[in-house]
Amino acid sequence: MAKKIAVILVIILGFVALYNNISWFMRYIYPLKYEQSIISYATEYGIDPYLVASVIRVESNFSPKVVSKRGAIGLMQIMPKTAIWAAEQMEIEDFQVENLQNPDLNIRIGTWYLSSLLNEFDNNTTLALAAYNGGRGNVANWLAQGRLKQQKEEEIPFPETRNFVMRVKKSYKWYKRLYKL
Repeated sequence: MAKKIAVILVIILGFVALYNNISWFMRYIYPLKYEQSIISYATEYGIDPYLVASVIRVESNFSPKVVSKRGAIGLMQIMPKTAIWAAEQMEIEDFQVENLQNPDLNIRIGTWYLSSLLNEFDNNTTLALAAYNGGRGNVANWLAQGRLKQQKEEEIPFPETRNFVMRVKKSYKWYKRLYKL
């Protein structure tokens, strides 16, 4: 009986400690790496650094070497074709797709691309994030077909893209609470 009470007390104390130090726990769940690159490129391309960090967290959880089943590469999970196009637009010389595993380059290209999507979709974060994940052409078609009348994530036809947008927005709220960028 005394052992059960001790276990219950330890669990209760654990919850109290966790509650009082939730910031530490949430920083573990929402890590922030490559802060200087995020801030630098977010500033350069006029985009919120919290949004960049949120995309990175959802896309790769800050793992620079990750490659998706579909071939998206690095921190911001950039597709090779998109990266080649973006690098041309950005006038990056000697661009190589395999260099997308370089965190700084990946953040640079991914942030530029996200910024271009925000510009294309009138700074509507929902639409820009949907385009980042599901393709800018798909979002343009959904708008033309009237499938995104309210321009809210609940209307996004692709479940994976809808989930992506919701997860990035949730991460965004946490990053704003946990960090000063």
